[in-house]
Amino acid sequence: MADRSMRVAMIGQKGYPPVHGGIEKHVAELASRLTARGISVDIFSRPHYSDVDGPVEPEGLRVRRLFSVPTKHLDAISHSLLATAACLDRRYDVIHYHAIGPGLLSGIPRWLGAARTVVTVHGLDWQREKWGWAARSVLRLGETCSARFPDRTIVVSEALAEHFRNRHGRRTIAIPNGITPPVSRPPDRMNSFGIDRPYVLFVGRLVPEKGCHLLLEAFAAMPAQVREDCRLVIAGDAGFTEGYARQLRAAAGPGVVFTGFVHGPVLEELYSNAALVVLPSTLEGLSIALLEGMSHGRCCLVSDIPPNLEAGGGCVATFPSGDASALADGMAALMADAERRADYGARARERVLDVYSWERNADATAALYSEITGIDIPI
Repeated sequence: MADRSMRVAMIGQKGYPPVHGGIEKHVAELASRLTARGISVDIFSRPHYSDVDGPVEPEGLRVRRLFSVPTKHLDAISHSLLATAACLDRRYDVIHYHAIGPGLLSGIPRWLGAARTVVTVHGLDWQREKWGWAARSVLRLGETCSARFPDRTIVVSEALAEHFRNRHGRRTIAIPNGITPPVSRPPDRMNSFGIDRPYVLFVGRLVPEKGCHLLLEAFAAMPAQVREDCRLVIAGDAGFTEGYARQLRAAAGPGVVFTGFVHGPVLEELYSNAALVVLPSTLEGLSIALLEGMSHGRCCLVSDIPPNLEAGGGCVATFPSGDASALADGMAALMADAERRADYGARARERVLDVYSWERNADATAALYSEITGIDIPI
């Protein structure tokens, strides 16, 4: 087909700019690079997430705000349904859904001849502890739809690709998350957060599968002297899990600092100066927070679930998932051994900057779009 501008819609993310959330970060990084390749991208945004509407930087990127029902169970699907309806006027060449919940709808544009469709699976959302049986059933169906209905299914890790082969007998395309070269920042804001000594850093949403309750238990179980010489900094907040977040704050003992959601230079500063980054999650697709911690040359201590082991590549410390005692021992040992932390950090940085790239992610995604539409894209 002759060269012409391609138009892509992104559906499923909360919105833009990426204030918090791994999917939001993924979409923003990908979209900015797709526009650099001559592709016009519209990001559908939920009104409670951002007030941005219309063209934004870079050129070729636009945010479209649509209504959603801002509740735990209806926010994502109500917004995805309205966004899908808004895309049926055939103005888009590709409608790209993110996550298995929105993937429920990925067959509709294909069946109506409105556009080619792609689903990126960022994780097995039905495994998240916040969902009851009804929501889990719907999300399991979303996984099946994400495997069978779109023109192509992308997964962000080889662990997810193996899951789709084994469970659905379907071939997916593994395009991992990327990382940008990190900006190192001095500790200018530490005192404003009450961080006055070396600290262990957690970054992520306060949802059960991220394991913050386990982290608090492990921090409290460390030897008293080790615990008194450091801080535990939790950078994140609830994601329709306000009750769980309140429980975490109530259970936190001395030395624990909750910063709320942070991003941009503040988050870079927290990564730059952390003694140790911990990811105690029981469920991941491919953690951008882990990749960011590694890119900053931080020693990372992670649960031994397959996506974390895949990302770490032997350059991170691990503990058995769900074992608070082992996590406490691991944190205490690493906080007492600066040389070991430095070795892990140096190897982690080298690995992540070599293996994980948003530019390669965008190249692979653009090539996939070109394959299913027949529209040539300069790569």
